[in-house]
Order: sequence, then C-alpha cells, then structure tokens
Amino acid sequence: MASSPYSSAQAARNRVSRRLRDLRADAGISGTELAVGCGWTHSKTSRLENGRTAPTPEDIRRWCQACGAADEAEDLISQSRDAESAYVEWRRSMRAGLRRLQDSYVSLYQSTQAFRIYSPTLIPGLLQTEGYASGILRISAAFQDLPVDDSAEAARARVDRSRIIHQPGHTFAFVVEEAVLRYQVCDTDGMAAQLGYLLTAGALPQVSLGIIPMAMPQRGQWPRETFHMYDDDLVSVELVSARIKVTQPSEIQMYARAFEELRSMAVYGAEARGLVLTAIDALR
Repeated sequence: MASSPYSSAQAARNRVSRRLRDLRADAGISGTELAVGCGWTHSKTSRLENGRTAPTPEDIRRWCQACGAADEAEDLISQSRDAESAYVEWRRSMRAGLRRLQDSYVSLYQSTQAFRIYSPTLIPGLLQTEGYASGILRISAAFQDLPVDDSAEAARARVDRSRIIHQPGHTFAFVVEEAVLRYQVCDTDGMAAQLGYLLTAGALPQVSLGIIPMAMPQRGQWPRETFHMYDDDLVSVELVSARIKVTQPSEIQMYARAFEELRSMAVYGAEARGLVLTAIDALR
C-alpha cells in the first residue's frame, strides 16, 4: 500500500534527523559536546536527532558548523523544508475552489524565467485551451467530490494565467508523450481545437515543444510522472493524492537530468507537427 502524504513527509523529516545524527557521529563528538558547541541544551540535541522537533535553518547551520561540515548545511536546510511543507494535498488546496487554485500560481509564473515541463498524460496547463481545461478540471472536481464545481470559471482563469507565454522575459520548454495527443478528456470539437492550438503555440519563438513518439525505439527514459521545473529553484511533481514541491538542490539536479534525457528523445518542428496533424486526422 502506498504511504500517505503525512507518513511520507514524516519519513523525509526522519531522513534529515538521521543525517544530523550521522554528522555528529562522523565528527566523533557526543550529544552533550554538540549541545555546548551549538549553545543549546542536550535535550534539544536529542529531540532533533530523533525527529521529534523540526530543525530551523539556524539549527542546521550551527549543527553542521559544530561537526565541521558547514558545506552540507544548505542542502540539509532544503531537505528539511521539503519534509515540513513538500506535500500539498490536492483536496486541501482545492477546498477554496478550483478557480482560486489556478490564481495561486500567478506570482510563481511571473517570477519564473525558464519553465521546463514534462507530461506523459495531459497537454500542459500553459498550452491548454479553455475547452480542454474545462474537461480536465471537471474530472478533478468530480474525483475530489468537491461541494462546488467551479471548473468552468477555473478553466477561464487557467487560460488567462497561460497568457504569460506571450510575455517577454520567459522561455518555455515542453516535452510530452505522443499518447497525450490521443487522450480525449473533452469532446471531439474541444480536442480538435486543443490540438490545433498546439500547432500555433508550438511555433512561438519562446516556446520549445517536443513530442516523444510512441514508436521511439529503445528509450533511454521510461515515461515519468508529470513534473514542472521553475528555473532551478523548484520542481512541482503531481501525484493522485498530492502535489510534491521539491527544493533540495541535489533532487532538482536529478529532475533536470531526467528532463534533458526525455527532451533528447523528442521530435520537434515538422516532425512534431506531423504527429499533431495525425492525431487531428484520427478525430474525424
């Protein structure tokens, strides 16, 4: 059985506490000696090592300094932040309505210069038409048993938010699996309009649209989970029950590597347009 978002977050906190304990052991100092070096009580050292208390960034910096491992502090701080706030449950975030959830991304989008987005299942939100977005959000509202279905308003907000692809100062690299072009999450007219818009948006100079063909021989990467990279600062990973926010530099590097490998398998330009046109023909 898959672990819950809570237990996964607790496991992440435990990994941080174990690493702190290992740093102290590697330095050859006792818990009491570390407490003296950090300027706090022995009991606080014990709570931090056993995951009963979440460390602050300053706690981690002092700990690493006392253990002669100051260069590990920033990575551990990022891990700790992930442990405390990485999991954002979809139902909780949707409670105020799908429209408000769409609006919550606006500031992040405006502050991001380079977007890198991989999707094996859906047209990415930044490239969605209103009809397609309505179909997606209607499915989400039904699945989450939301008391109010504001998917139509949310779809309009998503399209409004997506106008950022026409604003200067941003670049967008999209990689999708070819199967994405065939999944009908709205009616036939809506799908035709969505695929037609891909041809238009994919031709924008600031947009790179890569499509990984289903017939790709001997893939270097299997289809991964949907993820969005915002510069080199944040990765958002979408699961059924939650959205995971990754900020640890070493993990972000892993997603960057995965994205580059997936991107290298994609086709672009005329070949990508050909796959889209074939999908449009299949709707007739």
